[in-house]
Amino acid sequence: MVSLREQLKPADARLRPATGAGGESTAAPSWAGVVSLSLGIFAIVMSEFLPASLLPVIADDLRVSEGTAGQSVSITAFAAALSALLISVVLPRADRRHVMIGLTLLAAVSNLIVALAPNFSVLLAARLLLGVALGGFWAMATAMAAQLVPADHVGRALTIINSGVAAATVAAVPLGAWLGGVWGWRGVFLLAAGVAVLALIVQATTLPSVAPGAASGLRALGSVLRSGVVLTGLFAVLLIFSGHFTGFTYVRIAAQGLSVIDSGGFAVLLLVFGVASLLGTVLSGPLADRAPRVGVFLFPAVLGTGMLVMYLTGGSFVGLLIAIAVWGFGFGGVPTTVLSWGARSEPTRLEQMGGLIVMVCNIGITAGAAGGGVLVDGVSARTPLAAGGVAAVAGAAVLVTLRRQR
Repeated sequence: MVSLREQLKPADARLRPATGAGGESTAAPSWAGVVSLSLGIFAIVMSEFLPASLLPVIADDLRVSEGTAGQSVSITAFAAALSALLISVVLPRADRRHVMIGLTLLAAVSNLIVALAPNFSVLLAARLLLGVALGGFWAMATAMAAQLVPADHVGRALTIINSGVAAATVAAVPLGAWLGGVWGWRGVFLLAAGVAVLALIVQATTLPSVAPGAASGLRALGSVLRSGVVLTGLFAVLLIFSGHFTGFTYVRIAAQGLSVIDSGGFAVLLLVFGVASLLGTVLSGPLADRAPRVGVFLFPAVLGTGMLVMYLTGGSFVGLLIAIAVWGFGFGGVPTTVLSWGARSEPTRLEQMGGLIVMVCNIGITAGAAGGGVLVDGVSARTPLAAGGVAAVAGAAVLVTLRRQR
């Protein structure tokens, strides 16, 4: 059976990976390059979530409403979805090393413009640039990982990259809230620009040249979209991510509605979620490499189970802690296993699959937040937990069935 690495060999021998007479890659693994990608995605995702803790002061300083200021998050997600889908179409022949460094530079420039923005329109344009960097960088991550490490270690490489996502998700909101009070919101975005510059320097030092996939451009994207298995799998990913964000967007409202919990207790819940999420991220890579069918079902199913456990037993603080830990563990493993599923489904079109998955994830974030809001206002504060949990478990069932069909 042809290995994933063999299927991804570029035609240009000057670009990684070099191949020997036997057809196997002779290029040494670049784990330092993988770490540099993790640092890059950390910087970009941290920048994405920073406004969540700074909206009131941003709105006050730029003289807009908090609801208007919140569009700085929405436009980033919108641009990320488009960028993820089109990055390989717009840049079909570019050295992927230059692409990743360029996207990291774009994130640094975005944060710098935000920090200096004289009005909200300029800030919004800068956040649009961040969305382009976010979607493109994350979409390319799977294809880059497959070129930088041996085929049987791609899951581990994705774990390292996605640990940057997990760390940024956990750190961005509390870090922004704390430093915003010390330096002001503009100082926080200057720090984010500095982190992006650091990631850029590490990438420039460690990333080797990487040729684009053999199948690039609009035709390759269309070919992927004609696959019924891929489309059904993307629907499953949409169920999982929209299910998670249906509940997580309103988790504070749900927790306070279920139990008597103050802001300190909720901070503890977020800490437990973050630690469990990091643990799930760490374990997802080896599982994706050794038992992919187990991982692709386990993590989204555990995610949904945690939400349902919170819905049923969240009346006590102990119940909340157990539920949020289960939920966080499941969510931590989802990005790696979902991207690994995409790599196995279309091993010769990793860039297109990565882009489609990231696009669907961003659509899921938007749909989950909107749907959860409707349930909170129209039914009850804890209903999004039940709806989101069922959706996530259903997505897991669909994905594992597709693996069996393949």
